[in-house]
Amino acid sequence: MRSLLMTVLTLFSLTALTCRAEVVVVLNSGEGTITRIDRQSYQPIDHFYVGREPHHLMSLPDNSALIVANAVSNDLVFLDPKTGNILRRLSRISDPYQIGFSPDKRWFVANSLRLDRVDVYDARDFHLVKRFELASMPSHMAFSPDSSTVFITLQGSDQLAAIDLLTRAVKWVIPIGKTPAGVLLTPDGKHLLVGVMGLNEVAVVDYKTAQIIKHIPAGKGTHNFMPEGDGRHVFVGNRSGDTVSIIDTRTLTLTKTFPVPGGPDDMEVSADGKELWITNRWIRQVSVVDLSTDKVVRTIPVGKSPHGIFFEHHAARQ
Repeated sequence: MRSLLMTVLTLFSLTALTCRAEVVVVLNSGEGTITRIDRQSYQPIDHFYVGREPHHLMSLPDNSALIVANAVSNDLVFLDPKTGNILRRLSRISDPYQIGFSPDKRWFVANSLRLDRVDVYDARDFHLVKRFELASMPSHMAFSPDSSTVFITLQGSDQLAAIDLLTRAVKWVIPIGKTPAGVLLTPDGKHLLVGVMGLNEVAVVDYKTAQIIKHIPAGKGTHNFMPEGDGRHVFVGNRSGDTVSIIDTRTLTLTKTFPVPGGPDDMEVSADGKELWITNRWIRQVSVVDLSTDKVVRTIPVGKSPHGIFFEHHAARQ
């Protein structure tokens, strides 16, 4: 009886905490779970199963739900963005490794890294419109400002591809460098930034001419991006080098680099610009960086191979 009472009280306490605190959602890809963290106290709230290999997550365009893409479970899980509670599950999405909505909210795109294809869905009801078989390991994506094109890094074939969403055809494929990962449109809409892990650099691409116009040396294992929120600077995680760099998107130069341990991967920036939260892929933790000093001031234990991270009050994405 006492055990049952303690369980009920614990659940009640967790529910109350989740309701009043801002919740940080962390995907633990290696064990198929979510860790919820109280952002104010920096303490884990709880830990629950969500599906097999959840790698990435993003909000619906209207911010009514947070989508978790379970690559091996072949489904999407919709969470309450305020609490992290599960709202519903959509089970007919094949191998969604990375996901994204076009700016005009017309298209939902899912990269199937394991199956070497890109699936384009109608964003209104998630019905499949077309499937593109691509060379090898489609990884991350970015969209053109007019929503006409989605750009895909092909991690296994060292390429960057452009798919025309209006004609539903591949526009071009170019060599980009060894093992490309993250790709981001600059705030002015003129260039793509591509994290090229095998070259430890950011490749700058003029997507209108399909040409690399600049190489920006970053750190070892240059992997993924997150806008700082000022419309100019972006963070780039150097996963193998245990560092994070900042790139000025107007001058296309690297401005600084600071250490973050354990394979810095996905990131989230606080709305006030004071904190950078980063999943440490290899050491089962999340780091919090004080952006006034560029130093890690807190580490929080999570699950195996933490990947995606989200909290509601984040900085602007561009």
